[in-house]
Amino acid sequence: MKLTLKIWRQASKTAKGSFETYQLNDLHPEMSVPEMLDVLNEQLILSDKEPVAFDSDCREGICGQCGFVINGDVHSPEKGVTTCQTHLRSFKDGDTLVIEPFRAKAFPIKKDLCIDRRAFDRIIMAGGYISVNTGQAPEANSTRISHELAEEAFDSASCIGCGACVATCKNASAALFTGAKISHLAMLPQGSIEAGKRVKSMVAQMDKEGFGSCTMTKACEAVCPQGISVANIVRMNKEYWKA
Repeated sequence: MKLTLKIWRQASKTAKGSFETYQLNDLHPEMSVPEMLDVLNEQLILSDKEPVAFDSDCREGICGQCGFVINGDVHSPEKGVTTCQTHLRSFKDGDTLVIEPFRAKAFPIKKDLCIDRRAFDRIIMAGGYISVNTGQAPEANSTRISHELAEEAFDSASCIGCGACVATCKNASAALFTGAKISHLAMLPQGSIEAGKRVKSMVAQMDKEGFGSCTMTKACEAVCPQGISVANIVRMNKEYWKA
């Protein structure tokens, strides 16, 4: 399989970037996109050239760090998968792939395809946790939670913080991410004690980081690899006004 890659190269946060073109031959259709970049980087290193920097960790669709844009598709042309779960069989032999990092003011480019997602970390630090001293783990049946509620909370908690929602939003909003992190705690009794303080602090931090406003186009839900629902944004707004 042969592919032409047009990859965004940028030496540093302050450097001017541009696309560079590479040709790859003898690729296997079962390779993932990061594995394809590994092949490219091996060739670049052997030629004494600077390898392409890209984020990658678990390569199992769990951490979301691998995310970038391929031919205008955030993460992948496939629905509900991360970049590392995208295989070359998703493309045709001889295709040209234009690969670039997520674009958002709050996600500055560090180098090539690597972006700085620490804005998400700071939103979590503002209140995305339970700080009540609970002591030892309580007996399992001491706090009754219905199966349906537990499943709904888990669906919200499954957000991997990849930033695809921000990258696809025309306003670069982080409402889906923040809403999911607020919702999964707001739905459970363990998170109710600090609910008001949590939502006000996290929303304030989200605005401070420079993310845009949500206009509910649902583009974020469409590209989310975990299928996080915009219902989490509605719940965040409800919790905010209640607080």
